[in-house]
Amino acid sequence: MKATIKWVDGVMFLGESGSGHSAVMDGAESQGGRNMGIRPMEMLLLGLGGCASFDVMSMLKKSRQQVTDCRTEIEAERVDAVPAVFSKIHLHFLVSGAALKESQVKRAVELSAEKYCSASIMMEAAGVEMSHSYELIET
Repeated sequence: MKATIKWVDGVMFLGESGSGHSAVMDGAESQGGRNMGIRPMEMLLLGLGGCASFDVMSMLKKSRQQVTDCRTEIEAERVDAVPAVFSKIHLHFLVSGAALKESQVKRAVELSAEKYCSASIMMEAAGVEMSHSYELIET
């Protein structure tokens, strides 16, 4: 896996993935940015949420759950020091669908957290307190 980060100006950077997709990262005006892109630490949270959501949806599809929507809300805390690393991250999965089995959703979230989500497991190994929850929404 490869990626390239190119400086644009100020504290704005363009990140390009090995698969050819790009994202703009920028800082707040107070840090010399123009607030025109995602902050780098926010990008880490988006990657984490995408990784976990991919796992959960994949398992729910395999278990033939009729999912109509899945949203993952992430809350994170950072230490008040330099480096301002994450200390706690909570992922809350809101899974919508018809006749969803709670046991299947619970199992998918647990397996993602404990076995499959590389990003979540890597954060936990680095000392971040990780937690996960879920909510079923009947449609």
